[in-house]
Amino acid sequence: MTKITFLNSKRLLLFHTHILKEYDLLQVNKLLNEETMKNLLKLSAIAILAASAVSTFASNKEPYTEQGTNAREMTEQKPIHWISVEQLKKELEGKAPINVSFDIDDTVLFSSPCFYHGQEKYSPGKNDYLKNQDFWNEVNAGCDQYSIPKQIAVDLINMHQARGDQIYFITGRTAGDKDGVTPVLQKAFNIKNMHPVEFMGGRKLPTKYNKTPGIIEHKVSIHYGDSDDDILAAKEAGIRGIRLMRAANSTYQPMPTLGGYGEEVLINSNY
Repeated sequence: MTKITFLNSKRLLLFHTHILKEYDLLQVNKLLNEETMKNLLKLSAIAILAASAVSTFASNKEPYTEQGTNAREMTEQKPIHWISVEQLKKELEGKAPINVSFDIDDTVLFSSPCFYHGQEKYSPGKNDYLKNQDFWNEVNAGCDQYSIPKQIAVDLINMHQARGDQIYFITGRTAGDKDGVTPVLQKAFNIKNMHPVEFMGGRKLPTKYNKTPGIIEHKVSIHYGDSDDDILAAKEAGIRGIRLMRAANSTYQPMPTLGGYGEEVLINSNY
C-alpha cells in the first residue's frame, strides 16, 4: 500500500511539473531579474559604506617615525643582481683556471658561536673583545671545529676546484699565536691544494681596506664575502666582488645592504 501511494504521488508530481514548466520558467526569470537588481543596489550601497570605513580606518592619526614596509612592498623584488652557482659555472666554462678568495666568518663558516662565547667571556655586552689578543689566540686555536660550514661555500668551492682554480682564504681576523683555522677549513671543504689562511686584522697596511693586499698578492680574480669591506676591498683591488648573504642570527650586526654597491649577490647564500 505504501509503495502504490509513493508511485502515484511521484506521477502526480511529474504531471504538475510538466503543466507548470513554461509558466514557472517565465516567473523565475522575472523574479531573478528583480532580485538581481535589488542585490546589485544593496551591494553598491555596501561597497560605498565599506570604502568610506576603510578610508577612515586607514588614515594614520600619527605620522610614522620609521621607514617600515607593507604587505605589497614585501612581495616586490628589489633591484639586486642575483646570481647562482650554476650561472657562475656556466659563465666560467672554457676559461683558464683562476685564483679566487673567500672571507671566512659568515661567508664560508657560521662561526657566531665562537664570537658569542668570546664576547661573553671577555667583554659582556660590548665589542671590546675584538681588540683583545687573548680572544684571537683562543678563537684561532681551534674554536672553528664547532663552526658550521655553509652549504653555499661547499658548492662554490667544489665548482672552483673542479675547474682547477686555486682557493685562498683572506680574513679580517687578527692572527693568534696558533693557526688552528687552516686545517679546519682544509678538512671542512676538502681543499686539494691548501694555502695558509691570510689573517689581515691588526696589521698596518697601505690600503684603505685590510683584505685588499691579500687579494692583490695572490692575483685573485673573484673575491667572495658577506661584509661591505669584502666588496669594497674587491673594488679597491680592481676585481670582481660577489656578496654572500649573512645568516639572520649572526652575531655580526647590523646586517649589510645586499647589492648596496651594485655587486652581484649569490642566491640562497645565507646557509
